[in-house]
Amino acid sequence: MPNTIKELKKVAITGPESTGKSLLTSQLAKHYHAGFAEEYARKYLENNPRIYVENDLLTIAKGQLKLLWQVETCNSLVFCDTEMLVMKIWSEYKYSRCHPFILEMLQQQDFDLYLLCDVDLPWEYDPQRENPTLRKYFFDWYETELIRLGFNYRIVNGIGEQRLHNAIAAVDEILTISKPNPGIIL
Repeated sequence: MPNTIKELKKVAITGPESTGKSLLTSQLAKHYHAGFAEEYARKYLENNPRIYVENDLLTIAKGQLKLLWQVETCNSLVFCDTEMLVMKIWSEYKYSRCHPFILEMLQQQDFDLYLLCDVDLPWEYDPQRENPTLRKYFFDWYETELIRLGFNYRIVNGIGEQRLHNAIAAVDEILTISKPNPGIIL
């Protein structure tokens, strides 16, 4: 059963390829001594060394959700490296449609904050990355979707430690909001 404690806070790290999502996720988890769900797609694609097909995206989405659920069961603060918005955008870009399950799970996501990683980092080659020249295009698409869906988000930019500090400041906002004011007597 997932952690149902009201204080559970979840932060999604999202955005285009090669914007430091995986590194930022692990850095934030370490900083806050929190749980984190890795990007399921990376391991899935490494374990299935072939050209992926549309149906693989559904399998990846379900795997990502399972990882998040496992981390939620034993943590009060969780960071998730990618989520259903990534799956939706990638599916629509690659196949001009998105599986209804992914769309439904996107609507049900309950992250307290989305950190949208900016494209100010240099592109780093990786055999799983496909679009070095379209990062700004994807960034704009992510931001448009976050706004359309009404999700609470902050853009995270900066190089090296500055990027981490900017992300920490954004996360601290949601943590501060949820803490009771010690000056109020009930």
